[in-house]
Amino acid sequence: MDSAATAADLAAFGRAHPQGFGSLLIDPPWRFANRTGKVAPEHRRLARYATLSTEELATLPVAGLMAPASHVYLWCPNALLPDGLALLQAWGFTYKTNLVWYKVRKDGGPDGRGVGFYFRNVTELVLFGVRGSLRTAAPGRRQTNVMVHRKREHSKKPPTLYEIIEACSPGPYLELFARERRPGWAQWGDQVDTYEQTRKRHRGYDWALPATDEPA
Repeated sequence: MDSAATAADLAAFGRAHPQGFGSLLIDPPWRFANRTGKVAPEHRRLARYATLSTEELATLPVAGLMAPASHVYLWCPNALLPDGLALLQAWGFTYKTNLVWYKVRKDGGPDGRGVGFYFRNVTELVLFGVRGSLRTAAPGRRQTNVMVHRKREHSKKPPTLYEIIEACSPGPYLELFARERRPGWAQWGDQVDTYEQTRKRHRGYDWALPATDEPA
């Protein structure tokens, strides 16, 4: 992924939305090396999507898209927590807390199909940051910070988070590196109108398919 072209495209998107957004959801195309030293997920055997380094992500003009008082929800792999915190700071947000996606099987138990060098991951973090002085709305004080939801294919996130953001944080709403449309949101990304039509379907990960080989 060309970071300069990505930044320029995002800046153009921002000029088309000069009002500034109240809340941002972002699932960056993280780059990290696996145990063998190969870079994932853009290694040719994986062929999932192009990625950007943390340094490249930090240079994206995210701050210019946001209102002076706004919220950010940043998906962050457990292994890249320091990078996620650094991105919040680079984009002008102060880290406040996090939400945790607990990935479960159909029977509600932990889905052990995750990866990890030290422990097998069944969770993923959403880092919550604030720009200016802006608390969550009243529903936020009743919302727990755990989302219990089944997995789908690689990088597919639970729709529950949209509902949490809409209840707890101000609009207008923006999603960056989006893969599908949601009513009431502005969404930016090179897969936003193509991903659902082209993605591979896998039993046990795609709920629309029979999960005959899904672990119990």
